[in-house]
Amino acid sequence: MDPEYADALNQAIRLLSLRHRARAAQLLAPLGLHPGQEALLLELDRTGPRIQAQLSQALGCEPPSVTLMTRKLEASGHIRRTPDPVDKRATVVALTDSGKALADQIRQLWVTLAEETVRGLPAGVLGQLPGIVHTMSTNVSGMPPA
Repeated sequence: MDPEYADALNQAIRLLSLRHRARAAQLLAPLGLHPGQEALLLELDRTGPRIQAQLSQALGCEPPSVTLMTRKLEASGHIRRTPDPVDKRATVVALTDSGKALADQIRQLWVTLAEETVRGLPAGVLGQLPGIVHTMSTNVSGMPPA
């Protein structure tokens, strides 16, 4: 690969990542959320109650980060944490009614963010984009190709 092309591609991906996260933060702030917390709420809404270790794995973040997020979301009334009845060392995290309502709002914000992100792209590209981005993400994860 040409070094100039590689530089341009890497810069574009870096800027997209930074700007996407900043815009997400702007959209989440009125809901009292910080980036990352929305992913936890949406994961619980999608899967139902989970232990924190499962959330950490699903979100691709470290357990202490999930612990911090769950404490803040519990304090704001969006989730509840209870001891796992089978493994007393584990904590089960579940959405409250407030958290379920918030997840619905987040999904609407995600539509807005996605529409803003792809605005102006040709329709033919839009259908391929999720697969392309997923492949790129997998490539940089260090995992071998499927």
